[in-house]
Amino acid sequence: MTYEELDKLVKKQKLKILGGFFPNNNDGIPSGIKTLILLGPDEPNFWKHFILSPEWKKEEINPLDMWSYRVINEIAKNLNSLAFFPFGTPAHPFFKWAIRSGSAWQSPVSLLVHKNAGLMVSYRGAIGLPRKITLPPKAQKPCNNCNKPCLNACKVTALTSKGYDVDKCKSFLNSIEGTKFLSQGCSVRLSCPISKKIKRDPTQSEYHMSVFKAS
Repeated sequence: MTYEELDKLVKKQKLKILGGFFPNNNDGIPSGIKTLILLGPDEPNFWKHFILSPEWKKEEINPLDMWSYRVINEIAKNLNSLAFFPFGTPAHPFFKWAIRSGSAWQSPVSLLVHKNAGLMVSYRGAIGLPRKITLPPKAQKPCNNCNKPCLNACKVTALTSKGYDVDKCKSFLNSIEGTKFLSQGCSVRLSCPISKKIKRDPTQSEYHMSVFKAS
């Protein structure tokens, strides 16, 4: 199976390939895996697809993770491959893997920024193939030619070049003024010029913000 064929296959579940690389001994991946393919939501239609799933309708605990686990495991099984996830035990190092792919980088505010998804990038899992496939060439970091609005987008300076003050962020979201951001989404992520092109379903951002607030 080629990269293009695999991308077409995962898009049936409104997922898409967010990058891939050939693992080495330092990546914490079994030696039988020759290519690791990272998967994330295929925006903007992913959320409408997901909320029709049994995991969402049954109001499962962590329905998005449960859906990702089921769907990506099914895809991997059909390809005689292994599935990996950024949640559960063990939680694999997707931040490191994303950077290894050459399609994502650490942004000026430390979060991952993806060549096509910007700061709205989200990884739902990965598939480890037992063979090498041809991968697209590595991209150039988009931040190199950006005026970096993310550095000044946080109203309460919880997310800046100095790092992420999670407590300050949650405190703001729990305030009357911060309530509106629960439906709008993170202003820092939304400030990224690439992110603005994604047109993510607002209810998806609201879900993620509510989960973060409750964590």
